[in-house]
Amino acid sequence: MKSSVSVIVITYNEEKNIYDCLNSVKWADEIVVVDSKSTDKTVDIAKSFTDKVYEKEWEGYAENKNFALSKTTSEWILWLDADERVTNDLAQEIKKTINTDSDIDGYEIARKAFFLGRWIKHCGWYPGYVLRVFKRENARFSDSRVHEGVVLKGTTARLNHDLLHFTDDSLEHYMWKFNRYTSLAADELASRNKSAGIGAIIGRPIFTFFKMYFLKKGFLDRIEGLMLCLLSAGYVAIKYAKLWEKSKKN
Repeated sequence: MKSSVSVIVITYNEEKNIYDCLNSVKWADEIVVVDSKSTDKTVDIAKSFTDKVYEKEWEGYAENKNFALSKTTSEWILWLDADERVTNDLAQEIKKTINTDSDIDGYEIARKAFFLGRWIKHCGWYPGYVLRVFKRENARFSDSRVHEGVVLKGTTARLNHDLLHFTDDSLEHYMWKFNRYTSLAADELASRNKSAGIGAIIGRPIFTFFKMYFLKKGFLDRIEGLMLCLLSAGYVAIKYAKLWEKSKKN
């Protein structure tokens, strides 16, 4: 019996991305989109691919993805972000793999991420395996406020082909996410009773830059690699500065 696959995507104002994303998975048996009240044409575009488009108030990444998961009916799930694309080679590999008798419950995929238009091959970004294909009955999304992942009961393996990730095509877009993500990350640390002082605010960003640019050879990714390493160090600095601010208010 042929195995079925459902694709889940959560969105908010992804008008420029959602068409290419969903078009790359139109081969799937089912597509489920959960939108957080977009003000652009995201919902209209999504509805041209599937009738399973749900508009839901934002409750967090994990909460909205678990809601999307609850609306699926297939045996297998493929989870995507709106700025990701499934290549033809990866699509064929997924379809072949899930229809092969196996005791594997989930598959990790390498992400080929593009920053400011350049494939970032170093900086610790590639291959950056992520668990994206998994059996529905054995999985849920973790409760992390940011960088949530799949909690899977069972065994995993890796696929051979890459998932394309077109993250941050401009500095303006990066900085728009920067403030939101650093706040969520600080909230996550605070929920685990973490604290931050001068050492964390200064030392951790310096180490982040050194690790990404030198140890992970970010210098080979040219000016885009340098900018990514600098911005990532700044992300760490602001994350811990916000954590310090929270502890001071408390």
